[in-house]
Amino acid sequence: MHRHQYKGRKLHRERDQREALVKGLADSLVKYESIETTLPKAKEVVPYVEKLITKAKKGDLHNRRQVIKGLQTLESAHKLVDDVAPKLTGRTSGHLRIEKTRMRRGDNAQLARV
Repeated sequence: MHRHQYKGRKLHRERDQREALVKGLADSLVKYESIETTLPKAKEVVPYVEKLITKAKKGDLHNRRQVIKGLQTLESAHKLVDDVAPKLTGRTSGHLRIEKTRMRRGDNAQLARV
C-alpha cells in the first residue's frame, strides 16, 4: 500500500484516541509551557499548537472559541489567549522548538522536549 496523501502519524491509536491524545498534549504544553514526550508525539503536537497560537494572537471572539475547542480545559485556553499569545507578537510562526533529550529506559524510545 502506498503512503501518498496520508498526513500525520497514527501513533498506534484509533482516530478518536489520537485526537484526544494530541488535545491533551497541547493542553499540557500550554499549561506547563514545556513537556517531555516521545519524538513522534512531539512532531504531531507542534503544528497543532502552532495553529492554535496563530488563532490566539488574533484574539477575537470567534478565534477564542476555536482555541477553546482545540484544548481540553477552559483555563488553558484563556491562558493561551490572554497571557501567552500577546508575548509572541514578533513573528508569524515557528514559536515552538523540538529538542531531543534522552532515550527512555524501558523501551529505548527517543524522548523530546517541546
